[in-house]
Amino acid sequence: MSRPMPRLAVRALILHEDRLLLVNAWKSARSDLWCAPGGGVEPGTSLPANLIREVHEETGLTIAVGGPALVNEFHDPPSGFHQVEVFFRCRLISGRLDDDWRDPEGIVTRRRFFDRADLDLGRIRFKPDSLPAAAWGTDFGYDPLERIVR
Repeated sequence: MSRPMPRLAVRALILHEDRLLLVNAWKSARSDLWCAPGGGVEPGTSLPANLIREVHEETGLTIAVGGPALVNEFHDPPSGFHQVEVFFRCRLISGRLDDDWRDPEGIVTRRRFFDRADLDLGRIRFKPDSLPAAAWGTDFGYDPLERIVR
């Protein structure tokens, strides 16, 4: 039995006024899990261009993409799902969060900026586990095969 190829995705670490932008990417908000905005990579398009498109679709914001901060691998052994995510440090160029904004794919239902304490003190559930260190740190990180949460 052959295994499917890992899916490649990009994610944005957007700090604005020392708060991190996260999205709830579950249709109908059926989970309370938050993650950095982003998504799957379209072949033939650069990682930064994919990220700019994904962030705008999910949030309505325009960003500038900086350097990579983290590579994270998610997997779900029972299903064989394996996703490699590249997180980039990004800067907000224009826009503001608007509750009326709608993700064209209908996946992102909520978007919000969080303080580091919200993550460090467990006030919200988020993935990957290394998200605070990647967002507020300066080093490059790698998380191999973190189990996906359902």
